[in-house]
Amino acid sequence: MRSERPKPLHLLCGRPMILHVLDAMAEIDVTRVVVVVGHRAEWVTKTLVQHAPQSMEIEFVEQESQSGTGDALAVGLTGLPHDDEEMEDVVVLPGDTPLLRPQTLAALVRYHRLEDASATLLTAQLDDPSGYGRIVHGNDNGVCRVVEEVDATEDEKGIMEVNTSIYCFRRSILAPALRRLTPANAQGEYYLTDSVSVLFNAGYQVRSLILADSMEAAGVNDRAQLAVAEAELRDRINERWMRRGVTMWDPERTYVDAEVMLSPDVSLLPGVILRGRCEVGEGSEIGPNCVLTDTTVGTHAVVTESRCDRSTIGEGARIGPYCVLRPGADVGAGVVIAPHSVVEAPEV
Repeated sequence: MRSERPKPLHLLCGRPMILHVLDAMAEIDVTRVVVVVGHRAEWVTKTLVQHAPQSMEIEFVEQESQSGTGDALAVGLTGLPHDDEEMEDVVVLPGDTPLLRPQTLAALVRYHRLEDASATLLTAQLDDPSGYGRIVHGNDNGVCRVVEEVDATEDEKGIMEVNTSIYCFRRSILAPALRRLTPANAQGEYYLTDSVSVLFNAGYQVRSLILADSMEAAGVNDRAQLAVAEAELRDRINERWMRRGVTMWDPERTYVDAEVMLSPDVSLLPGVILRGRCEVGEGSEIGPNCVLTDTTVGTHAVVTESRCDRSTIGEGARIGPYCVLRPGADVGAGVVIAPHSVVEAPEV
């Protein structure tokens, strides 16, 4: 969950947070993705072009003036084709919700269509809703408005159901609703949340779907929230690899980035950190206390208490303890590197 004002990108498990969001979207039936960029637009665009799921078609549009989330979505709609009659719904997500699961996105769209809603909000129940927009329901249990905390009354601040900034809109009514937004609020911005009351007052049905696990929509607005999200995502990554046949002696002390590839029967000992695009072959053992960055390890190799950076380690090789492999180092199959050695890249 997040506030209205967008936050800068942070790395999470070695990747910008928005890439985790795109990964979730890639696993559901998404026709087209539009990314609204603003701060550091050139860097964000270049990063996503290089690392986003290959099957995903992405259009980039720039929000030149930071005038709120409502304005951002209005800008984003310009990146969608105008003549695509099959594009019935538009899913809206912030770029700082890296824990969102594909199944949850799919459930949101299914519920939205089942209810024949004009808009459906993904919401969460929190024991402490401080800082988040509150969901206000009408007599028919539909959502009549979302009120940001800075604009909320004391009674409204007592509401425990909060907005996650994740929506599904019927496309045909979205642009007209956005045109009716005004910056009449404490921030002087165009709030996307105000579109809810616009639709409700026009007689449209707006629904909410409450998350079973509120952690999925946890946003990252500061370093403390970043650490919480990082821990949750690393737990998921470790569990996924263990279910695929990787042995982790102490998962709580094993750090595997999202882009790492591990083969079955790999063993990771306590204190292992695998960063970037590491690849570890079947039957290899890494650790304890190893840091590998963008390194390829062949089958049945052993790396003990060493640091390897952008290196290649051949099948059956033995490294360490206390070795350093410099960028470009290439250790051949079956080679044994003695303790306390430093291996440089071969001369060209």
